[in-house]
Amino acid sequence: MNYIQTEIEGVWIIEPKVFNDARGYFMEAFKEGEFRANIGNVHFVQDNESKSSFGVLRGLHYQKGEYSQPSPNPLPQQF
Repeated sequence: MNYIQTEIEGVWIIEPKVFNDARGYFMEAFKEGEFRANIGNVHFVQDNESKSSFGVLRGLHYQKGEYSQPSPNPLPQQF
């Protein structure tokens, strides 16, 4: 993301990176670590947005390791 401080104290313009392809687009609208590093502390973890083109069905993704992201709706553990 690109963080741009305006002339007004405390007001920032935040430009997300948008990834486009034939299926639509995806973007991270908010990421806590980046926000904290650029602007300051806040308690909000992450916000993503995507738009699918007509006829595109998106599925769930599973990632491990360095590039993994927590699921906003984790599946309940079975005991």
